[in-house]
Amino acid sequence: MTKISESERRQNYLRAVRFEKPDFIPMAFHINGACWNNYPVDALKELILSHPLLYPDPSVWLPPEGFTPSPKQSGNITYTDDWGCFWETSEAGIVGVVTKHPLENWDSLQGYIAPDPETCMGIGPIDWEQTAKSFEQTKANGSLCAAGLRHGHTFLQLVDIRGYQNLMYDMADEDPRLDVLIEMVEQFNLGLVKRYVRLAPDTMGYAEDLGMQNGPMLSPAHFRKYIKPSYQRLMKPAKEAGCLVHMHSDGDIRSLYADIVDGGVDVMNLQDLVNGIDWIKQNVKGKVCIELDIDRQKTTRFGTPAQIDEMIREEVSELGSPQGGLMMVYGLYHGVPLENANALMDAMERYAFFWRS
Repeated sequence: MTKISESERRQNYLRAVRFEKPDFIPMAFHINGACWNNYPVDALKELILSHPLLYPDPSVWLPPEGFTPSPKQSGNITYTDDWGCFWETSEAGIVGVVTKHPLENWDSLQGYIAPDPETCMGIGPIDWEQTAKSFEQTKANGSLCAAGLRHGHTFLQLVDIRGYQNLMYDMADEDPRLDVLIEMVEQFNLGLVKRYVRLAPDTMGYAEDLGMQNGPMLSPAHFRKYIKPSYQRLMKPAKEAGCLVHMHSDGDIRSLYADIVDGGVDVMNLQDLVNGIDWIKQNVKGKVCIELDIDRQKTTRFGTPAQIDEMIREEVSELGSPQGGLMMVYGLYHGVPLENANALMDAMERYAFFWRS
């Protein structure tokens, strides 16, 4: 395979998003940190080394000797984040869950203070001077420069602070204290967005899981009333600066989709089978660039290599176009047979050039 430079990859990505006839479908394959503790390390290294389209510079992805996950993703630890949410992590490499919520009782609202976007990103510190240097280096290398809020920046942040059940009651009761909290979270996020935008990234990401296996975690009416206005205000500085807006959400988001993209989303990362290829083709294809999140529950876990190949071919043929508008991404978690992981990687590299004339 002819080596593709970082600059060529960036330009190809931008053309795919803008429907400007990319040379190939951008493909990404992410190996979760827990995999390095659950598969033979040499087997994972071989997967990386044998797929140059997915891993053009293997050294970036191969773990160093004595690899361990980051401290906040180590097994059997607890910590408190910048918002005062108490986390428990049970498995190394897998992000944990919030088990204690700082505003589980509204009586604690008085005196509750948001973190400072100058020094942290909501779940850890940030050094803006170092971030600026990193962005400069990325641009100097010709690579795509991507910025983004932390995963779960608005709705899930409210869930972490209040607790899911409490938040649902707050919305149903139209509790005015919820408006105060939403404003607090939004202003913190807006501070981050404005700082990122000043660094002129190519894309600005707004990752937030809103869907469940069947339907969303909140009603469309509550999404429109409480979450959508914040989304639009958070996306506005990026749009005005010419950044491409990238949105991610796991789960079934079909009933929220139109409102999610209404703020000017350029790239929508959504899951394939839970939303349905036919629905995605009818409602998303050709309107917003699809970054298809490939199934992790059914075919790649329990299917055969032949079934995996057929699935990718079908998704590319149904959702792709010579004009662009399609990208694909997969996240490998342990439990998937390595034979299947290899078949998926082969298929992604093969069908990336499906629409090349």
